[in-house]
This record gives sequence, structure tokens and C-alpha cells, in this order.
Amino acid sequence: MKQVETMSSLFERTFKEAHAVHTHAPGRVNLIGDHTDYNQGFVLPAAIDFGTDVYASKREDNLVKVSAATFDCQLVEFDLADIAFNKDLMWPNYVAGCMLILKQSGFPISGVNLLITGNIPQGGGLSSSASLEMAIIKVLATLFEFSLSGIQAAQLGQRVENEFVGCNCGIMDQLASAMGKESHAILLDCQSLEIQVAQIPKDWAILIINSNVKRGLVDSEYNLRRQQCEQAAKFFDAGSLRHVSLNQLNDANSKLDPLLLKRARHVITENERVLKAKSDLESSDMASLCKLMFESHESLKNDFETSVPQVDSLIDILRSELVPDNSGGARMTGGGFGGCVVAIVKQEKVDLITQLVKEQYPQKTGLIADLYLCKAVQGAFR
Repeated sequence: MKQVETMSSLFERTFKEAHAVHTHAPGRVNLIGDHTDYNQGFVLPAAIDFGTDVYASKREDNLVKVSAATFDCQLVEFDLADIAFNKDLMWPNYVAGCMLILKQSGFPISGVNLLITGNIPQGGGLSSSASLEMAIIKVLATLFEFSLSGIQAAQLGQRVENEFVGCNCGIMDQLASAMGKESHAILLDCQSLEIQVAQIPKDWAILIINSNVKRGLVDSEYNLRRQQCEQAAKFFDAGSLRHVSLNQLNDANSKLDPLLLKRARHVITENERVLKAKSDLESSDMASLCKLMFESHESLKNDFETSVPQVDSLIDILRSELVPDNSGGARMTGGGFGGCVVAIVKQEKVDLITQLVKEQYPQKTGLIADLYLCKAVQGAFR
């Protein structure tokens, strides 16, 4: 309640009126299944209790005025009749992109005042941009009284990324933010957009560890990996790697370019791991789930080549403590080249893991990691 009161006051000071509506959209962490979404595969994310809040009121004109409390209350304005990409500041483009895509899609929007705040660690691979998109779309749907399903909202957010921002991402981040379920992970079929859920045992915790390695290569390398996956799928005359089996891949071992073989092997085996992970959660076979998470990291490290030494050091620290008694699993999460590690650990191990990371990670890398204890929460459109 204190945050709401503080942001309400800030809104009034900024726009000289009270806000009319307030919405929240969570970030997400992907428990397993990276770089499978744009290959029409499977992912197993959870919405988390870090997210984005947007406060809004209608205006009498066609202007959009938006202030970001997260970025020192920077104030940006633009006209709905002339929405253009902002080359100087990145964050306003997610707002402008949402307004443009909604406008193009025929939704009844007009001028607004917006105040944005949030607590998602920036650049850590926890989908701050998707959370912002879902919060903006939700607040506009509430303010202008039009209805959207969670899947529709996620599709609009993906269009914002693909068509306006310039990131050729899949739909996982937006859909997890929109459709997360409290205490559950969600299995998303990125081809059919079918969603299933699996409960996370209450005595297990989600721990996110930010390596604090700046993810400078993620955009260019992300797009390159996607191109490589498409080339591999084309070799098999398949629409995507979703439709290529491991047996087919092994049969093509001597014919397919070795680099494309590695990229495809990660995607195909990762899809299998995701489906098994969901089954493990349903049966509470946490030992198997933890093994899958470490296997996923090795695949991302060796076949997809998106890890970095500092992240591998975090995994080594966690592995040494968690593997002997099957008390947890860990893997890099997100686009790669830095960012975060996600771990699922027994609640009783959280303090010890935190201590080990704080002691050993600086010794190994010269960096200090940030740790976030999370829980799975409801999505913005649930």
C-alpha cells in the first residue's frame, strides 16, 4: 500500500491530477527451455513477484505523456498521430510501440498520462520489457474499457518487439507475464499457444542469481542463433526445428554443417527436457528436474554457446553443493552472454547457497552477484 500511495503522489505532482487506473504485470523467469520458443517448441517459465506498475489517466488531447520513476522520472511525450522510434532513449519505445500496435489493431485509444515504475533487475534476462508491454496494454485496456485475452495481449506485445523495437523474439516472455499462475510453472507450446500448468512444491524455492555480466552481445547473437536454427530446419525441409527428431538429426550427422548440428541438437534435446521437467513437477520428482536443469545449462554452454565463464562459475558453485544430495538444480536463463542463473533449491538450502555465492563468486570472477528469492505469481491477464 505504501508504494501505491507514493506513486499516487508522484503522479499528481507530475501530471497535476490523480491517476484513474493502476495495473501491474510480473516479470518472468524461464525454469527450462531457452531458445526453443522461436523454434515453435516448448518452454516452462513462471511469472515472478518482481514486475512493472503503470498508473494512468486520460487526456483531452492526442498526446501521450509518460514518466519513468525507474529512470529518474524522465518525462517523454509524443503525439499519437506521429509515433516514431526514439533514438535517444530506449524505454519510451516500448510504450510508443504498444500505442502504435493497439492503434493499428483498431483499439479505441487516445491521449494519456502514464507513470511507470518497477523492480525487475535491468539486463538480467527477467523480461522487464515484456512486463512493461503487458502492463501498458493492460492499463490501456482498463482505461479505455476494451477486453483482451492473455494470449491476445501477448501477441500484441510480441508485435511491439518484432515490428517496432526490432527484436525478433518469440512469444514466451509476454505470455508468461500475461498468463502466469500463482505457485505454478506454465508449460507453453509455442506452436499452438496451448498452456498447461504444474505446481512447484511449497518446500522448494526459486532463486535468481544475477551474474552482473553485461549482456552486450545478446541482440546480435540472439538474431544469429535464430538464423542458424532456421538454416538447420531448412536442411530438413521442416517449418521449424520443432518438427525435427533427434533420430533425424543423428542420421544427418555427416551431412549437416557441424555448427548447425550443434545448434539444432540443443533445441531438439531442450524440447525433450522441458516436457520431462513438467512431468517431474507433476510427480514431485525434484531429483530428476534438478538433473535436467544442469543438463540444460551444459547444452546451452556447449551446443548453443550462449554462456560465459562467469555464469559457468556460478553453476559450478551451485553444482558442488546441490548435486550430492539432490537438493537443487541450476542453469543460465534468458538470452545468454551474461545475465542470470535460475536455481530451484530446497528452502532449507537458500541461506547456505546465498552464503556460498557471496563468498566464492567474487573470488572466482572479481564480480559480486545479486540474489533474488522469488515465488511464482499470477499473470496480468489471469
